[in-house]
Amino acid sequence: MARLQDRVAVITGGASGIGEGTVRLFASEGARVVIADIQDARGEKLAEELGTNTTYVHADVTREEDVANAIDTAVRRFGRLDCMYNNAGFPGVSGPIDELDMAAFDQTMAVLFRGVVCGIKHAVRVMKPQGSGSIVSTASIAGVGAIFGPHVYSAAKAAIMHITKTTAVELGPLGIRINAICPGAIATPIFGKAMGLSSEQADLTVESMTAAFANNQPLRRAGLPNDIAEAALWLASDGSSFVTGQAIIVDGGITLQPGGIFGNREGTPEERQARFSQAFGGRPQP
Repeated sequence: MARLQDRVAVITGGASGIGEGTVRLFASEGARVVIADIQDARGEKLAEELGTNTTYVHADVTREEDVANAIDTAVRRFGRLDCMYNNAGFPGVSGPIDELDMAAFDQTMAVLFRGVVCGIKHAVRVMKPQGSGSIVSTASIAGVGAIFGPHVYSAAKAAIMHITKTTAVELGPLGIRINAICPGAIATPIFGKAMGLSSEQADLTVESMTAAFANNQPLRRAGLPNDIAEAALWLASDGSSFVTGQAIIVDGGITLQPGGIFGNREGTPEERQARFSQAFGGRPQP
């Protein structure tokens, strides 16, 4: 039997990257999936491709009402909620701490952390009466070590890891499990977006990132969205029924030997960006 047969999931950031890979895998394993994203054309196209067991809803995770509506859509359309995957994210503000743009800080935290808290809050609202459910959130190795991401992004991901632990204690007696996944160097458009590219241009970086990341960790290949999707699938399924409060690292071993593209913090932000771009064979042209 499929591992998520007749389960119902909401996946934020589900229209591209890790989210899209997870939507596809969950659907192939029998789940009914609500794709929640702000990329309407991509989300609607994906839902149409995958058929009647998927639906798309516009959801900006910085707006609590959008998150609540995505979860309510799952209940209206499919009758329940078995898995909430808080996956939506973006690179956010970067640069030296003494030059930090605080408005950009607020926006970064709103997407990366507040959006996750809203997802947990409203998933629990539905799961508590059921007495069951699995909540999964995308954290990052940037929340594990100090050299894998910008200051605010890293702090937000560490916050996700910690609230996973605190809420696991509260929710366990209610039959609700909550875990996080910490991806490593996964070839997705997020890195292109960090370089200031549009969504369409960022998509063009994935192939070059796959090659660039191949030797960045002990396992000599780039991480792929499906690697994270498989972890999310396990956490959503009965196979992990005794697992809660964990931040599972899926990184090919990069945190065992920090360095490479992520570890080199020397120079100005512009110089680091230039090295990053060079590693991917240069920025795609508009």
